Amino acid sequence: MKSNKSLSEVHESVETISKTGFWKKLFAFMGPAYLVSVGYMDPGNWATDIAGGSQFGYKLLWVLLMSNLMALLLQSLSAKLGLVRGLDLAQASRATYPPIVNFFNWILAEIAIAACDLAEVIGMAIGLQLLFHLPLLAGVAFTVLDTLILLILSRYGMRKMEAFILALITTIGIAFIAELIFSKPDAGELVKGFIPSIPNHSALYIAIGIIGATVMPHNLYLHSSLVQTRKIERTDKGIKEAIKFNFIDTFIALNLALFVNAAILILAAATFFATGHNEVSEIQDAYKLLSDILGTSVAPILFAVALIAAGQSSTLTGTLSGQIVMEGYLNLRIQPWLRRLITRLIAIIPAFIVIYIYGEGATGELLIFSQVMLSLQLGFAVIPLIHLTSDRNKMGQFANSIWVKICAWVVASVIVILNANLVIETVSGWIHNSKNPALLYFTVVPIVIAAGIFLFYITFGPIIKKVKRIRSHVPDGEIETLDIISGIKYHCIAVTVDFSTSDNKAISNAIAQGGKDAEYILIHIVETAGARMMGSEIDDLETLSDKQNLEKYKIDLESKGFKIRTQLGFGNPKKSIPEIVNNMNCDLLVMGAHGHRAFKDMILGTTLDAVRHNVKVPVLIVK
Repeated sequence: MKSNKSLSEVHESVETISKTGFWKKLFAFMGPAYLVSVGYMDPGNWATDIAGGSQFGYKLLWVLLMSNLMALLLQSLSAKLGLVRGLDLAQASRATYPPIVNFFNWILAEIAIAACDLAEVIGMAIGLQLLFHLPLLAGVAFTVLDTLILLILSRYGMRKMEAFILALITTIGIAFIAELIFSKPDAGELVKGFIPSIPNHSALYIAIGIIGATVMPHNLYLHSSLVQTRKIERTDKGIKEAIKFNFIDTFIALNLALFVNAAILILAAATFFATGHNEVSEIQDAYKLLSDILGTSVAPILFAVALIAAGQSSTLTGTLSGQIVMEGYLNLRIQPWLRRLITRLIAIIPAFIVIYIYGEGATGELLIFSQVMLSLQLGFAVIPLIHLTSDRNKMGQFANSIWVKICAWVVASVIVILNANLVIETVSGWIHNSKNPALLYFTVVPIVIAAGIFLFYITFGPIIKKVKRIRSHVPDGEIETLDIISGIKYHCIAVTVDFSTSDNKAISNAIAQGGKDAEYILIHIVETAGARMMGSEIDDLETLSDKQNLEKYKIDLESKGFKIRTQLGFGNPKKSIPEIVNNMNCDLLVMGAHGHRAFKDMILGTTLDAVRHNVKVPVLIVK
């Protein structure tokens, strides 16, 4: 039987209840945050860290610290959502927002994951090129094998996968500890770097890039799912304990990520800035200069190894995020290997095409493009997370306190404003440098505007609904005396049928309203292409079959003593059903719910809503 649990193959696969003692408990809970932390040290972050260190020395270290505090808050909220509600961020959004909103949120989440994966693919390919002198295209193609690694690891359980990621993180950490020893940074200037300052406009732009590249939207989906791999006591005490240990896990893991990012910036400051190489921003340039400046061939090798480890670890967690958002938003489950292969191919194909056509020098532009896509989507993950964890009806005593809400909204505002600024400046640059700006005005600009409007709805829609709900519960003035009319009898009841198992429920509920005194009209709409074109003049095999089925229903019900009429409609049921019901002066309409969600609604349409608004009588919807 298909499970609705997030990452059902590893859900509650790690035991924590039987563990006794603080350290054993902590060890059992540690793991999910390490998988999340790799997203904060992926190759997409390296370029901004290198640029910041080479241009401004240690002066932007405080930006890394601030962005890490933002990430700590948001990842803690993500973990709390998964622990308290037993839902990941995508599942909780699907249960809260309308289907059309969830569909577009899914699209944006998929784009963000593909964009993030694109940066990781390019980063790992660059690392392979630097270390083994592979052509960049060969390195990109080689990254397909990542999916096999993840499949192998998933067979051995969650703890083995976490151990593998931890080994990669350790590799990155050791590499940069060695790099820092080689570079001998200025300790006094390093400490001063944690004092907030923005030297000039260029520093502000890089600071925006650092913050924008720090919090990854897919990590918020990932963390809310991974915490559910732990089996915990579903009591207030058990949940509170799980939140505490997961916060410790998150604090340690994100501070390791902070160390890596700070190490990259410090390395750039101590080598490139100190020697006057202030324009280093490309990963390849940094690799080439390290050997000359530090006087050792080991430094660039360690740099390349760390880059490969960062790309490998980040891409593994990116594919897991892809599985989570697809299953969460659409409730659509496909084989994990296929899902991961699709995610990887979406990233590889554009990278392969661009590098093949424009050459290896285009990788920098691709990395910028991937960061812009991430920036555009970030608010659509952060803002629902804040709304969901602040909902006292769903979160109970674990809902965000007033101070957490204030901090979270401040963080969200900073992230959205800075990322919006990054998107606007980048798009403006594209338009300014484009030979055909009109094309961008009719394609990219409308998409950015639509995203802004959608973000406004995501932000203020739940607040407006909450205000309306409060007002409906606390009306102004005194309540009126209710005048209840008892004994309502329906004399003519319309029932829509589609010759499926739901017909029995619909007809039974209709009879419960009218008994044997009422008259029942069984309605079926022929929706074939011919019926839409020719209406009642159509005389095909399906129409004949539908007439015969209606007659069978009539004969069966009349034999039980009910008064039955049948009516065949043609074309669009949204129009045909209201016309029949209104023309035949029915008192009540009974319909079976089709049960469509999200994508099916967009294709098949929401017949129930359209009919309900176009008939003059009460509508009983039977599930």
